[in-house]
Amino acid sequence: MNKVKYTKRGNMGYLYIFPWILGFLIFQLYPLGASLYYSFTEYNITGTPTFIGFKNYVTMFSSDSLFYTSLGNTLKYVFLSLPMKIITALIVAVILNQKLKGINFYRTVYYIPSIFGGSVAISILWRFLFMDGGLVNRMLNGLGMTSVPWLSSPNYSLFTLSLLSVWQFGSSMVLFLAALKQVPEDLYEAALIDGAGAVRMFFKITLPMITAVLFFNILMQLVNAFQDFTGAFVITNGGPLNSTYLYALKLYDEAFKYFKMGYASALSWVLFVIILIFTAIFFRFSEAATYYEDGGNF
Repeated sequence: MNKVKYTKRGNMGYLYIFPWILGFLIFQLYPLGASLYYSFTEYNITGTPTFIGFKNYVTMFSSDSLFYTSLGNTLKYVFLSLPMKIITALIVAVILNQKLKGINFYRTVYYIPSIFGGSVAISILWRFLFMDGGLVNRMLNGLGMTSVPWLSSPNYSLFTLSLLSVWQFGSSMVLFLAALKQVPEDLYEAALIDGAGAVRMFFKITLPMITAVLFFNILMQLVNAFQDFTGAFVITNGGPLNSTYLYALKLYDEAFKYFKMGYASALSWVLFVIILIFTAIFFRFSEAATYYEDGGNF
């Protein structure tokens, strides 16, 4: 009797998750398998895919100079924007963790950029802010300083693009704030009795206690940074002199500008492997550097 009852409940569970399974098969698993197949073909959307083996990958690594340019720019972008974004989110979270009047209002205000930060409209606004005659340069001129070619010089363009990513720190900040709330107050009280200052308590108590969330934020933002596209496409379109030509923009051009779907699929799988390698290294390192109250690991 119980067996029949549990079988019916189990079948009902499968019925509830069927829409998700169907969506996963149609919109995730099938495109994943199709892109892997197309990566070994010459395919321009309108025609029939022609199997060419590893030719796309050979071309990519042997004769496509823009592949290395885009990959180098993306690595610079990741390692430039990621630390700034994480540090900014952590600092703001520490400030917003204080018991201040109206603190909930400020938490909401600081989270808003993450809602709009990745949109095309904000990217256009960013371009107008940092263009040669934009608001930022006008403010600098008002202070008696010379204008900075934020978007027109290869020396500044990638940094300016990274600032847009840093501005979207809200989601990481919320997670840091939740982690800070979980740090036991008695640890700080004991440290105060021992004469520890605020800076020492932060590095000896706060930071070690939130390492799990810290590493989670770093991992998620690392994966997102490798795939950033909107800013590079809308603000600079890869310029000047390909200094902001990110990997995602290269992939987009091959697929929707030159209609080389097979080659673009190969590019996407190389990006997948690169992210997988960085993630594996990150997990290996995090096992030794992350603190868990129950002693567990990722």
